[in-house]
Amino acid sequence: MIRRLVGGRLTLKLTLALTMAVTILPGFGSAAHAAGATPADSSGSYDPLQTFAPLTLPDPVNAYRAGNGSPGPDYWQNRADYQIHASLDPQQQRLSGDEVITYTNHSPQALQCLWIQLDQNIYRRDARSRYVRARPGPPPQAAQAAQPSFTDGYVLESVQIERGGRAIKADYLVSDTRMQIRLASPLAPRGGTLKLHIRYHYTVPGVFGGRTGHMPSRNGEIYDIAQWYPRMAVYDDLRGWDTLPYLGTEFYLEYGDFDYFVTVPWDMLVAGSGELRNPQVVLSALERARLQQARASDSTVFIRSAGEIGAAASRPARQGTLTWHFHMKQTRDVSFAASRAFIWDAARINLPGGDHALAMSFYPIESAGAGAWGRATEYLKNATENFSRRWGVYPYPAAVAVAGPVGGMEYPGIVFDTYKDTGKDLFWLTAHEIGHTWFPMMVGFDERRDQWMDEGFNTFIDVYESQDFAHGVYAPKHDQEYAPGSGAPADQIARLLQTPDLPIMLTRADQVPFRFGHPLDYFKSAFGLVLLREQILGPARFDWAFRKFISDWSYHHPTPSDFFRAMDSAGGEDLSWFWRGWYFHNWTLDLAVKDVRAVGGDWRRGAIVTIANLDPLVLPADVKIDFADGSSRSIRLPAETWIQQRSVELPLDSTLPVTAVSIDPDHLLPDQDRGNNVWKAGAANGPGT
Repeated sequence: MIRRLVGGRLTLKLTLALTMAVTILPGFGSAAHAAGATPADSSGSYDPLQTFAPLTLPDPVNAYRAGNGSPGPDYWQNRADYQIHASLDPQQQRLSGDEVITYTNHSPQALQCLWIQLDQNIYRRDARSRYVRARPGPPPQAAQAAQPSFTDGYVLESVQIERGGRAIKADYLVSDTRMQIRLASPLAPRGGTLKLHIRYHYTVPGVFGGRTGHMPSRNGEIYDIAQWYPRMAVYDDLRGWDTLPYLGTEFYLEYGDFDYFVTVPWDMLVAGSGELRNPQVVLSALERARLQQARASDSTVFIRSAGEIGAAASRPARQGTLTWHFHMKQTRDVSFAASRAFIWDAARINLPGGDHALAMSFYPIESAGAGAWGRATEYLKNATENFSRRWGVYPYPAAVAVAGPVGGMEYPGIVFDTYKDTGKDLFWLTAHEIGHTWFPMMVGFDERRDQWMDEGFNTFIDVYESQDFAHGVYAPKHDQEYAPGSGAPADQIARLLQTPDLPIMLTRADQVPFRFGHPLDYFKSAFGLVLLREQILGPARFDWAFRKFISDWSYHHPTPSDFFRAMDSAGGEDLSWFWRGWYFHNWTLDLAVKDVRAVGGDWRRGAIVTIANLDPLVLPADVKIDFADGSSRSIRLPAETWIQQRSVELPLDSTLPVTAVSIDPDHLLPDQDRGNNVWKAGAANGPGT
């Protein structure tokens, strides 16, 4: 999801090799060099015993979650399959639905109740979410009374339980955005199933809906429809029923197959998650032919052009309604958009192994043009192909982008972006939102607790897409609101880490203040993966381990502990020091050049450079040494440099005067005080130099 923000400015070095011409001193960067370095006294708050202490992760290893970060031998997960018949009434702004949920209990426990999520209830006048965020001015009660942005939420017309072909009225209780269904007899473990029948309706919120809503356009209303059906809460091995109310952060959902039908007025187009199963009913013969052409085309093909909007010939019927039938396998959610105002275009997506999918964009005439949504399908196709090559194959038959009232929100197979986006903003939004296919649509993170995982992991992967698209024409991915201020991304992060009230990464998503949502959950989380890939593990080790994590946990529910263990195991490092500093704390980094001196006062006998680690965070770092003849050398200090000591003396077997020493000369690390990173001969250097 994007709250009208599109990315952190993460300028990446995609290789660990330095770009400057350097000569590596024999022995440095090796075990021999580490043995030759000697400790020295230092000041600062760094304590090796604290940073490198054993780390106990929040979720223990057991039969369900293995020590290598993969699902354990007894891992289980419940399943929810849906059949939904819905109709949209634009006159009343009402969506009505009749759904059947087939719920399967794979857990080892019998279930005496079920919990259902009723997310539309967040728009009720009495919703808990209205009291969560501090508001200026009147007290909450007065602010609530003056707030026109509400609906009645879900109106439940009927709730029934079916077992053995017989449906009976359910015993249920609604509490805010949740419904508990109390079962007359427990649902059996390890494969017990039942069906829930729920008939309901609700008023579609206006633009105040945030992730769902409707808006007018020149040729008709545009509806972005999401959170549009009651859906199962997750029952898992961690907490049993996960019943966090919907307060405005995102979702945690079970997987299953969806078969859904959407009835709309005859002149509307519907863009939906999954595969359209009845094109012969809802599309004209010309549209079907163009769609077939698009499936074989790497260039964008118009299915319905701007000139055909409003033309009766573009619709197979000229009165009444049409029902659009979609199907989607192994997904956690579905969404759709509907409007008579849509232009529709499409192109083929080429996937690894010779498979294909279809990229499609739906947008009003206000959004058309080569500088705007006329390129949306191109962006969608490129991002989906790139992510598939890098991280895992796109799993759905179509990838759909819709221009409408929602300013950046992701659902399986479909993304909602604002109709106003153009140029690089549209590219960034499109790449970011479809990138959520991998996190959390495939890798099913609990976004209501760990939003930093889906948003940060996704920001990390779409940064590389910005670099790769058209030779980096839209790179670096950039948004000053992520970490205000100029400078390299590492320097922006360094300033962020000094913010006194910044929450730690492992903070429940609902507790993160809005002003820290992007800096923390998107930018710091993504930059942590940049550090892990570029500075700690290196691309070869990181990419293999990261892809394994994605593969292991696709369509499952990993926790932060699972991720940490997975990268330790497959990446080949005990990264406790990094997890502790970056995720469990907001520790800062401060490396300093403490002293540079000639051996015995004679440069011809060599030199000794003293480097200190002053703050609790440690990271590998490059130290560049410049000599009087214009040459330079680079020393790579591993994180283990600081496992026993606060300061290290680096002996140089040089014969020339040292003219300068700099730590992290390319500003790749979030060092909070760069004033002590550089020593220059004859200059007024920092204390101790």
